[in-house]
Amino acid sequence: MPVNAEREPIEGLHRSVLVPSLMALGAGVVWSLGALVARLADHADAWQYLLWRSLGILVVIELLVRRRRGRLGNIARSGIRDAYTSGWTMISASACLAVASIGFIYALKHTTAANAAFLSSLAPLIVAVLARVVLGERLNGVTVAAIALGFCGLAFMVNGDLGVGNMKGNIAAVITAFGFAGYAVSVRSDPTADWSPALPGSSSIAIPIVATVCLAQGNSLFPPAADIALALLHGGGIIVIGMLTFNAATRHLPAVASIVFAQTETVFVPVWIYLWFGERPKNTTLIGGAIILGAVVGKALVDARLAKIDPASSVLARRSRQRA
Repeated sequence: MPVNAEREPIEGLHRSVLVPSLMALGAGVVWSLGALVARLADHADAWQYLLWRSLGILVVIELLVRRRRGRLGNIARSGIRDAYTSGWTMISASACLAVASIGFIYALKHTTAANAAFLSSLAPLIVAVLARVVLGERLNGVTVAAIALGFCGLAFMVNGDLGVGNMKGNIAAVITAFGFAGYAVSVRSDPTADWSPALPGSSSIAIPIVATVCLAQGNSLFPPAADIALALLHGGGIIVIGMLTFNAATRHLPAVASIVFAQTETVFVPVWIYLWFGERPKNTTLIGGAIILGAVVGKALVDARLAKIDPASSVLARRSRQRA
């Protein structure tokens, strides 16, 4: 789940991109471990797990923000406060991340890990559609073809699950993709803004929602202590460490590399689940997932090639994304 992924190399930077590339790849691997941790918390339902995972994110991010701003002599500010005082677009970005977080954990609990990962990876393709509707960005032939191919992969996967009982989870995974896409479109609306408050903002939105659902279903807010610890580890450890690593890496990588490297999370999620639980994805899932990943990565690579052919547009893109 990349945050602020669209960044170009810093002007005048002469260091090798090997280290940041490995960091970006490593961030995806770290994020993928979250799916394994969520599955290990098998006595907590999706809502209980989300509650404690969101609390973990919120506490750790707030501590980091206050520590940083304390060094700058501005300890009165906080990530949550910034999320709600930076305009409606920031609130929208926070809400979209909350939807994505809720959808992904629900999907992990109600369908296969491979389905959850591959279907949620549709986000970059959905971004293109939403950007056209919301921001008026033009859709070129490559983008249209990639979108069509990606949704063919979705149809292939979902058709293979008809009658299996995974449809609720599959729908949640697609909703996850729309949530991430909504966040990305919010970021595109003002690429120079600081969107980091959206993460604690999303947790502050998710917590009352999932707590209300838990209570409405007659469930306790406190699953077994081991599951609480796993959820806190997922939120405060895995997500935050992955985010910090990925953001640091993408400062020195072109946008296309960031998009491609972000897919390592999608690839490794089913790998960990298979190695630990022996959950082997169906052939239809693997084929459909390969189609989706091919569409996403292929579009990124072709877009990068077109940007090199049209250097003027590349310069404009760099200037508009100096502080994504």
